[in-house]
Amino acid sequence: MKKGGRLTLPTDLDIVPETLALIEELDADAIRDCDGTLMPKELTDVKQKIYATYYTTRKDNDWAEANPEEVQQEYLITDRHTAVTDSLEIVLMAGFHTQQLKVNDIDDPKEWWEVIDRTTGKVVPTTDWSYNAEKGSVTLKTIPFHEYTVSFLAFLIWDPVHMYNFITNDWKDAPHQMTFDVRQPKTQEYVKAKLHKFCQDNPHIDVIRFTTFFHQFTLTFDDQKREKFVEWFGYSASVSPYILRQFEKWAGYKFRPEFIVDQGYHNSIFRIPSKEFRDFIEFQQIEVCKLAKELVDIVHSYGKEAMMFLGDHWIGTEPFGKYFENIGLDAVVGSVGNGVTMRMISDIKGVKYTEGRFLPYFFPDVFCEGGNPIHEAKENWLQARRAMLRSPLDRIGYGGYLKLALKWPNFIDTIKQVISEFREIHEKTNETKSYSAPFKVAILNCWGNIRRWMSNQVHHAIWYREIYSYVGVIECLSGMPIDVEFISFEDIKKGIDPEIKVIINAGAYNNSWSGYENWIDEEIVTTIRKWVYEGGGFIGVGDPTSYQHQGRFFQLSDVLGVDKEVGFTLSTDKYNECNPNHFLLEDIEGELDFGEGTPGVYALGKNYQVLAMDQKYVQLAVNSYGKGRSVYFAGLPYSPQNCRLLLRAIYFAATKEHEMKKYYVSNVNTEIAAFESVKRIAVINNTQAEATTDLYIDNIKKETLILKPMEMRWIDLD
Repeated sequence: MKKGGRLTLPTDLDIVPETLALIEELDADAIRDCDGTLMPKELTDVKQKIYATYYTTRKDNDWAEANPEEVQQEYLITDRHTAVTDSLEIVLMAGFHTQQLKVNDIDDPKEWWEVIDRTTGKVVPTTDWSYNAEKGSVTLKTIPFHEYTVSFLAFLIWDPVHMYNFITNDWKDAPHQMTFDVRQPKTQEYVKAKLHKFCQDNPHIDVIRFTTFFHQFTLTFDDQKREKFVEWFGYSASVSPYILRQFEKWAGYKFRPEFIVDQGYHNSIFRIPSKEFRDFIEFQQIEVCKLAKELVDIVHSYGKEAMMFLGDHWIGTEPFGKYFENIGLDAVVGSVGNGVTMRMISDIKGVKYTEGRFLPYFFPDVFCEGGNPIHEAKENWLQARRAMLRSPLDRIGYGGYLKLALKWPNFIDTIKQVISEFREIHEKTNETKSYSAPFKVAILNCWGNIRRWMSNQVHHAIWYREIYSYVGVIECLSGMPIDVEFISFEDIKKGIDPEIKVIINAGAYNNSWSGYENWIDEEIVTTIRKWVYEGGGFIGVGDPTSYQHQGRFFQLSDVLGVDKEVGFTLSTDKYNECNPNHFLLEDIEGELDFGEGTPGVYALGKNYQVLAMDQKYVQLAVNSYGKGRSVYFAGLPYSPQNCRLLLRAIYFAATKEHEMKKYYVSNVNTEIAAFESVKRIAVINNTQAEATTDLYIDNIKKETLILKPMEMRWIDLD
């Protein structure tokens, strides 16, 4: 088996000799251009595969300027304005960047815009407002001291990703790249013809790397060129009168701007998705995937591969959606920020191979004074590696300006180690799957499988104080010997898969991850209660099953053995005591980390045991419920210790404690992956310090291992 390859490197015009030397040193089998770089002609005859970054929606300002009505559009909503008299003037673009966005006054505002009295929630009749194009404002009749907003269409006259790269790299002379809407007939035919010509004119290109297809995730800048609103899952920039008229025919009802702007929340993934928004997602997936297939077929007709970047203009191409496989892509590539984002790519079906772009990106915001790209590369690999052992990517690569990486001392040595270990995983495992527990774990939320490995986070491994206590659950699971399913509340109604032994509900109150009003659905709560009572396991994190109803905040408080004080039962005394002697804590040393935690949780019932408390309130508890069990965590940020704590909680909830040490290591900073088909195991040290750990196989201690910092050690099974 060839030991090299599986690696894509970026290049640029002014580093041809350096690129060739690094290709040889790292044994890369593919090279690529990046945004802001060009592929040198001197490299077009190399033996390596050549990727061409291909944009369907930009890098052609002549077309965009000649067809202003077919420039991409976005639904925006103004800030709230309080009327103090019976009339009010609202300037639409106040707070937005006018180099990025321009009010669409080509299409009739009275048909596509909406003015809403936010005090009452009522739509202001179109007869009660008017638009002044010269002033860029709407004047409306009002009720004094009511608040009002205007939702309106705007043209995206500067591509958001190009704008981001422009600002990040401090580009001075590059022209602003405009966008155009490939969904519209005239532009669609133009883009197809242009793709034909590109393929004809570039016979040396092996892989067309679509970045991505048609609709940019929501990335809106304010009037100071700062990010105003970013929603990696957002559909706000996938609209136009042309598209919305098609939707109305498909859905059978009139589209409202409110379906997109959503009171100003822009349908954040944390929102409980409305029926109308779900319908729009479904419609867009159908249409986007159908058109994307036509472009992929063009690429294939020239004997080239078609690859999609899971990012930028990816809206409508959800890889775990119902229509993705119909596109016929050869590959998907995406940015790997941690184990979760790695699994988001590696678990994709319906493509020939998957590729991950590892961090850091070779941009000057990291390769600069005060930056630490070596530390970022190591931490990135430590989190991704544990997930790689469960569901490996087929290829890895890097992006950005290679010259920056070459100038940074010892950085190439760092990524050389990453590349070596990545290849070693493939060589040692012979592409076989690692051992998993003899049962499945399900993550229950409003989105289900369409947001597989995307739940509980804002986007792509970006740290937020408000979410790290919950998204840690998903990150821990990404590298565990556990097969994970992502299920919705509708899936519960269809019946729980018998292979699932543990259900996890993690999130804050009133959001899509915990479920909100779904927890007062009689069918859902009784189905889960019965399932746990008959032997299932339930794990709640944060505000699981939360909705204030009939004297309870946690609607499955009887299953969990805990409820939350919201001020209504302060007069009811609670006599909770902590008993930390339990299976869950046998490996755990030192303080437990519950992140931000969840205040006011207390135990109730007769079958609970509190394992950790913050003064008088519960942080960790277990409960028995019929033949089943539950575990409650006040929060669970990602850390090696919390990975172990969750693993033990899963086996406990599944009533499978005796099976946990089938393959096991004692030190929480280490983990094990067993590849039974090739009779080999990997033990990894997930820290940058030396670790001593005991190795167990079939519940028997085999040996004590001393692992170097970050070491991955392969051991043959007898």
